[in-house]
Amino acid sequence: MFKPLNDRVLIKPEDKPTETSSGILLSDKTQEKPVIGEVIVGNKDVKEGDRVLFSKFGYDEVTLDGDLYYVVSDCNILGIL
Repeated sequence: MFKPLNDRVLIKPEDKPTETSSGILLSDKTQEKPVIGEVIVGNKDVKEGDRVLFSKFGYDEVTLDGDLYYVVSDCNILGIL
C-alpha cells in the first residue's frame, strides 16, 4: 500500500458527471478536475474516510493498480465536508 510522506494524504477523487441535467454529453476537455474526494490514507488532521474539499491546483496525480489518486498536502486541503 502507498503511504504518503510528511504532511500529505492520499485522496480518491469523486467522479464527475459525464452529461448535463438536460442530457448533453460532456467531453473530458470541458470538465473541470474534481476538487472533492475521499481520504484513503490520512494523517493526524484528516482521517481515512473523510470527504474533503481541496485546491484544484495543489495535488499530484498517481495511478495505483489502475486507479487514479491524488497526493495532497495538508495546506491544500480547504476543509472536511
